[in-house]
Amino acid sequence: MANTPALLDQILQFPLLHLGGGELTVLNLLKLVAWLLAVVLIERGLRKWVLARLLVRTQLQPASQFAIARIFGYSFIAFGSYLGLQFAGIDLSSLALLAGAIGVGLGFGLQNIISNFVSGIIILVERPITLGDRVEVGGVEGRVTKISLRSTTVVTNDNITIIVPNSDFITSRVTNWSHGDPKVRFRIPVGVAYGTDPEMLRKLLVGVARQHPLVLAAPEPELRFTGFGESSLDFQLLVWTQELSHRPGRLRSDLYFAIEAALRANKIEIPFPQRDVHIRTPDAGHHQPPTIDSEP
Repeated sequence: MANTPALLDQILQFPLLHLGGGELTVLNLLKLVAWLLAVVLIERGLRKWVLARLLVRTQLQPASQFAIARIFGYSFIAFGSYLGLQFAGIDLSSLALLAGAIGVGLGFGLQNIISNFVSGIIILVERPITLGDRVEVGGVEGRVTKISLRSTTVVTNDNITIIVPNSDFITSRVTNWSHGDPKVRFRIPVGVAYGTDPEMLRKLLVGVARQHPLVLAAPEPELRFTGFGESSLDFQLLVWTQELSHRPGRLRSDLYFAIEAALRANKIEIPFPQRDVHIRTPDAGHHQPPTIDSEP
């Protein structure tokens, strides 16, 4: 038992790596791990404090406050890691050449990760998307719930969480329904039978739109005559809203229900293509195929 302290000291001073003029011992490694854990824990608490006590008192938007707090946290971790290496007795100057060689290799092997990391910084600084935005990118549509340096979390209307790499938001075409102004306009196509009075239809459908509680009165709804179809007069009902940009399918469904009920109540026909077949009796010695005429 008398040799236990000496044995423990021998284990703690056992050199794991020789770095330049110094050594990475078991004791230094334990110090480094403890230091990094403390840095991460302090960063979380400090970032929440900065966000809750300092940034909320500014005139910045919540998304800007979140971005500043994130950048502050990452900077704190980087600086704390540097101090931890110094505290563990690791001479960083002696690792410059080795770090350069490793950096070249990692640069080729981790291109996607580095690309997502840089893209995350761009998103946090330029803010093309922010928390709570309704976005559509690469076939994914939903609400942004979290932005980190590597990826962004998007939750769909079906409550499915999708992790999107940050580089997709920089290199791909992104539709942001909430960017700048929350108001969005919906286009509802409507086709009615030939012979329908367009002015009467305008009053009817604009009235239907105005009755929906989430359709804005200004800009007011309007009906546009878009053309003459094969079997219908084609229109578009244009409505503005700012509360249903996160559930666009819900608004369209509500309006379609109301439009169908209004057309049925006013005996306005919703047409569909029809085909009339005329069979002609061929003359003697002549064979003619049946003819098909298309009529609306």
